[in-house]
Order: sequence, then C-alpha cells, then structure tokens
Amino acid sequence: MKKNTIMRNKLYLLILMGLMFMAGCKKDFLNETPETSISEAEFWKTPNDLQLYVNNFYTAFPSTISAFGTIGPYGLDADQGSDNMITMSVDGTLNGTRVVPGAGGGWASGDWSMLRNINYFMANYNKVTGAWDNKKSFVGEALFFRAWFYFSKLRQFGDLPWVNTPMNPVLDQLKGARLSRAIVVDSIMNDLDKAVSYLPSKNKAQASRVNKQIAQLLQARIALFEGTWEKYHANTPFGVSGSTGTKFLEKAAAVTKDLIDNPDGNGLAATSGTDGYWKLFNQSNYNGNPEVMLWRQFDLNSNGGHYWHRYTNTGAGRGITKNLIDYYLCTDGKPITGNPLYQGDATLVNVVKNRDPRMVQTLYVNDGNHIVTNNRPNGAAAAIFEVPTFTSPNEQKPATGYQVYKGHNPDYTQQQDRGTTGYIIFRFAEALLIYAEAKAELGTFSQADADLSVNKLRSRVGMPALQVGGIVNDPKWEFPGLSPVINEIRRERRVELACEGYRRDDVYRWAAADELLVGWKPKGAILSQWTGLVPAASLATYPVDGNGYIELFKNIPAMASGYQFSIQRDYLAPIPIDQMSLNPDIKQNPGW
Repeated sequence: MKKNTIMRNKLYLLILMGLMFMAGCKKDFLNETPETSISEAEFWKTPNDLQLYVNNFYTAFPSTISAFGTIGPYGLDADQGSDNMITMSVDGTLNGTRVVPGAGGGWASGDWSMLRNINYFMANYNKVTGAWDNKKSFVGEALFFRAWFYFSKLRQFGDLPWVNTPMNPVLDQLKGARLSRAIVVDSIMNDLDKAVSYLPSKNKAQASRVNKQIAQLLQARIALFEGTWEKYHANTPFGVSGSTGTKFLEKAAAVTKDLIDNPDGNGLAATSGTDGYWKLFNQSNYNGNPEVMLWRQFDLNSNGGHYWHRYTNTGAGRGITKNLIDYYLCTDGKPITGNPLYQGDATLVNVVKNRDPRMVQTLYVNDGNHIVTNNRPNGAAAAIFEVPTFTSPNEQKPATGYQVYKGHNPDYTQQQDRGTTGYIIFRFAEALLIYAEAKAELGTFSQADADLSVNKLRSRVGMPALQVGGIVNDPKWEFPGLSPVINEIRRERRVELACEGYRRDDVYRWAAADELLVGWKPKGAILSQWTGLVPAASLATYPVDGNGYIELFKNIPAMASGYQFSIQRDYLAPIPIDQMSLNPDIKQNPGW
C-alpha cells in the first residue's frame, strides 16, 4: 500500500512540475522548491524518477505549433518576421515599432521557471543511488535543455546572468550585472560538451529522446550563431569586445565534421522524383527516416491533433515573398539574371520552370500537380490547385499570391482539425549547412568540403554541384561585399530551409538588416495573372507596385518608406521597465 501511495504521489509531483512550465505562471519557480505532496526523500530514489522529471523538459520544444491559425513550422519565417515570408499584417519588429514593456517581455520570473526546474534537477539527481551509467543520460538531457533555454534567451536579450543552482531568495541570482554573451555561450558549450559525452548515440538511445547526435547538432547551431554574430556585429553596439567569433566557428566546424563522419544512422533522406523533397515535410511517422533526428508526434488518442492543414490548403494568412522566389537558381546551377532558362514570373507556371526543383515543391503552382485535397468523402475527385485563395478571410488569404505548399498534407482527414503530420525539430540537412558555412567563414572551404556538404543537398534534388573554383557571378547577390563562396552557401541554406523558421536568426546573426530589411517593401506575385479567374473585388483588395507585383503594405502610412528596422536597436529585445527598477545593475540593451 505504501509503495502505491508513493507512486501516486510521484505522479502528482510530475503533474505539478508540468504545470510549472506553462506560460503565465505567477510564482517564481526559478528559486523556490517545487510544490509537492511528498518529501524529496520519497522521490529521488531510482533512475526512473530521473526520467520522469526530465520528461517535463521536453515541453521546451515549440508548444503553439498545434494552435488554431498555425501551419506548424512552415509559417515561422512569416510569424517570426523575415524577408522570406510575410503575414497579412506589418511585422512590428521589422518595422521598428516595438516599445519597452512595463513588465513581462520575456524577463519575468515565470519566464525563468524552466531554468529553475533544470537546476533543481541538477542539484538533486545525485540523491539517486546506483551506478553513474544508469543516471548519466538523464543528466545529459538536463544539460541539453539548459543549453536550449539559454540559447533562446541569448537570441532575445544578448548578455545574460548565468544561473546554474536553484538558490533563494527569490530572483537573487538574477540580480547583478549581466555577463557578456561570449561568456554565456562558453557556459552553454561546456554544458553541451558534457551532454554529448553523457548521452547515448542514436542507435543505443530510446526513440524520441535527445541523444548524442542531437546534442551535437544543437551545439553546432549555437556555435555558428555566436561565431557569425561576433564576426559581423564587431565594432557595433552588439559586438563582443576582443572577440571575432573564430573559436565558435571552429567549434561549429569540428562538431559537424564529427557528426558527418560518425552519423550513427543519421543522414539525408532520399528525395528523388518530382515530389520527394515535398514529401519529406508532410509525414505522420518519421520513425526510420535518417534525416529527421528528432520530431514531435501527434496522436489523436494521446496528445491530440493539430490544425495545420485547415490552413495549408489555403493561403494561411501568409505568403512567400518575391525576394525568396527570385533567389532560387535555374536548373543549370546559375542565377536567373541573364539566364536563358529563366522564363520570367508572369505566371506561377512560368516562374518555377527550369528552376531548382525545391522551388516547385515549396509553393503552390497551378500546373495540375499540386493537390489541395484528396481522399475526399463519397469518392469525390481530388481538388487540384487552380488559383490562390484571394476570396477567403484574412486568416486564410495568401499574403503575396505565393502560397506555401511545403508541409502541406492533402489527405482530407488531415484537414478536419485532426492533423497528425509530425513536427520536425532537428534534421540532418542542417548539419551539412552548418559545416559548409563555418568552413567558409573561416576561409578554409574547399571543393572537398563542398562535396561533403552542400553538394549532397543539391545532388539529391538533381541540381548541379557547387564548383568552388567556378562560381558564376550573380549581380543580385545579397552580399556583394562577401566572397562568392559565402554568398552561395547562404543561398543554399536559404533554399533548403525555406519557410522552416531559420531566416530571421540568420539575418540577425549576419548583422544583415541594413542590406535586407531597412527600407524594404515586401513584394509578391504579379496580380494580373488571375484577372478573370478571381472576382475583381477580391483582387482589388491587393495593392500592386508600378510593375504589377502585389505590394500588400503599399497603402499603410507606416510602410511608406519600407521597413524601419533600427540597426542600432532592434537586433535585441528591450529589458522590461520593472526589471530595471528591481535591479539597478541591469543595463538596458542598446538603443532602448
């Protein structure tokens, strides 16, 4: 009876822990002992207790992806704000209209609750007796999630306090000056070095749990972010004095090289055929897929489904920009400018003709091959895409005329608010892109490196290999002041990861808002191609520029001169006013 009571109490404890991770919690869980109906002595008994506790950390992964109005990760380039996609509304961050919040803003006590719970675990896991081998994987997971947490805060605020113990009094550890971001990233790297050494490799790990290779990919992602941030923000208010980012770029290159050389079952999925790349992103089960290293499963009988495909069969209130469309190469591996293969953009069919095959698998095209809905009731014929959903409400309209096809599942049952397509959290393709970029930034990128990385991505979709010594000049490179190699690797990253939520971070870490965002007016497709196919009144709600391209924000006064992103301020978020009052040692971020 006592054993059963303890097990029930453990379940109650874990439920309470789960509640502590929810947004909007009022208590300062960072420094308080978790509320529980049992004593610590009853809980910290077996490795299973450690696993139960660590399970709660997985709530750190995206939690709003199944919400009404979302399309999973495939709308993030719009939702987060970038030059790849837009929503139906002007992005306040890109337009420089954010203000310093009075409270909250990502720095309230509840925003640190996950860190408090991780540190509480780290302070108590050794109470479990037994062999280290039975505990170390759970410690590795905790360290992974502390790194994940800190990376999120780093991207938002830059310099941070480093907190690694659950001490009282309330918020005491958040008092005092913030540490340099470089020191914070050093601590993150240290956590991940340990995590990599503690975690089992993929083939020995439990499915759906963080393993060694996933920790390596996160470490490489963070190292590349910080390395390029420090390099390109040097001598700006956001730079790191005395650091060029080189050590982090070297770390990113070394970690991904080890991951590539020792994949332990990870690798690229086959994406042959006319829809192989598209199918990579709309599956309900990724078990056995070598590319998908970690994914979230949606099961109608356990965690419920999602709403994505209610919206992916429409414009979803989002749209791909002309800027991204124009960046896809032609099938000869050369840019569109002056290329006889390029057929112009008068129609959707024309714009994808003779282009990188990933393009036609990323946006809807009225070519008879893009299915909106199949397996319909009563044997009804499949619905084939003909025109964008200009007549729909704003939440389903196409913002640019270029509708997102990537991630769409046409099955009728998936579109009834019961979607089960998986959410990809980590995929192996990113490792190849990180390796290529880190090597290029270090100035050591060779043809062998190209063949080991970006050329694998190109070859699987039938694109010509990148020849390091024979890159064709593109007069419309985004970064003409940088080397051809860096420009082409950045292009490959943009194309391969399009619509997956990487672009804003890329623009920020490259300090590229002045080139890509300031004064930019997002454009879409040529609107007149749908004259006579869509009611004139619906088309009339879409302004166009002088060349007939959709310019959704043309008549909005705040966008008269394009985005007003401030390069002296907007790369980081402001510290809330109440926190400045509570802790005078905290200095506000630049420009706020």
